[in-house]
Amino acid sequence: MTSEFVKNLTPQLVEWRRTLHSLPELGFMEYITTYRIGKELEKMGFTLHIGKDALQEDARLGVPKKEALDAHEEKAAAWGVEKEWLEKLSGGNTGLVATWDTGRAGDHIGFRFDIDALPILESADESHLPCKHEFSSGEPNVMHACGHDGHATIGLGTAKYIAEHTNELKGKFTLLFQPAEEGGRGARAMVAKGWLDDVDYFYSGHIGIHSYPVGTIAATTTGFLASTKYNVSFKGVSSHAGMHPELGKNALLAATTAANNLYAIPRHFDGVTRVNVGRLTAGSGRNIIPEDSYMEIEVRGETHAIGDYMAESALRIIKAAADMHDVTCTIEPVGVTEVMTCNEELIPKIQEWCAPSELVTEVIPSVPVSGSEDASFMMNKVQEHGGKATYMLFGTKLDFPHHHPQFDYEEGVLAAAVDTFASIIKGGSSNG
Repeated sequence: MTSEFVKNLTPQLVEWRRTLHSLPELGFMEYITTYRIGKELEKMGFTLHIGKDALQEDARLGVPKKEALDAHEEKAAAWGVEKEWLEKLSGGNTGLVATWDTGRAGDHIGFRFDIDALPILESADESHLPCKHEFSSGEPNVMHACGHDGHATIGLGTAKYIAEHTNELKGKFTLLFQPAEEGGRGARAMVAKGWLDDVDYFYSGHIGIHSYPVGTIAATTTGFLASTKYNVSFKGVSSHAGMHPELGKNALLAATTAANNLYAIPRHFDGVTRVNVGRLTAGSGRNIIPEDSYMEIEVRGETHAIGDYMAESALRIIKAAADMHDVTCTIEPVGVTEVMTCNEELIPKIQEWCAPSELVTEVIPSVPVSGSEDASFMMNKVQEHGGKATYMLFGTKLDFPHHHPQFDYEEGVLAAAVDTFASIIKGGSSNG
């Protein structure tokens, strides 16, 4: 029974999670994280594909500046990441793919586990579990505030089940430990490398999102939105605000004009829309007309058409704001996700396969969500050639929302999620 295996593995799951949580890394800078995951998978006997073997370099979006990548590579080298690994991961080609072939004919099953963190300063409140048990982030202003430390751990637990039960299984397994999920930047690069081209069944999922008891899972989800992310720079002319204001061209006003009018995009009759200006910086002093400004924005839509409507409206407004204030603007697309639809025919199968589990107590057929997910690229690729795919949720009580400095989850969800995937593997690829 899968539950007995997972119960015995649970202390290791907690250790993996806390180790990963204590040293989080932002998207395309997950050098140490990739190395840690890879060394565990190496011990299990998986075939590893690292760096440009795992993703298509030119298909990435929102890659950090070279200076930031170089600094983090130096930090990873000082930490102990082997030179051979760093050479493969250099330039932000992080993440890895682990493959396993049982040698027996059967389905090709794929899994996605995201591994990146967020630019958030973790809470030092003593009631916060990572603080209480001394595994809080050791990286200033970087935190696993969305559960990806848990997702990577679930991936390792799933891999452990495959490796130790290979004689009972058939077919092939591909486990994608994906960089840069935040902002919708990493999945497309793995898809472009061809990893999903012949996958028959694809599974991914998320800890939390809704607050459910540990042991409750959702077999499918609905409502993820198409999204596009942009970095925008305005360039004006600096001048003395008192003596010669007429000579200045105010980049700050261009940015604020754009920001205010982005929120005025008319909502769409056909479905949900979202817009957010998440960052805006400008200016250097009260008596200086700002020469430069910078903003980070995103738009979302319930369908691809609505997503396009929001993106086109946003670009028009940004360019018009620049023209209004006689400044120039540069718009850089830095992330994108697609709409995704889970295969409902997987619901009864997942319910059947998880029924014997002692750790999965309830399988909800479907749960509505919002937000966006770049696993959409992977799901859509699998479905294009007739494969089946779903995106699941794994229940935990949530005292604080995702992307909050005190975000955390009940660690029992790790075992429940591993048992879910182990039950799916056993049910869907049994050699018996």
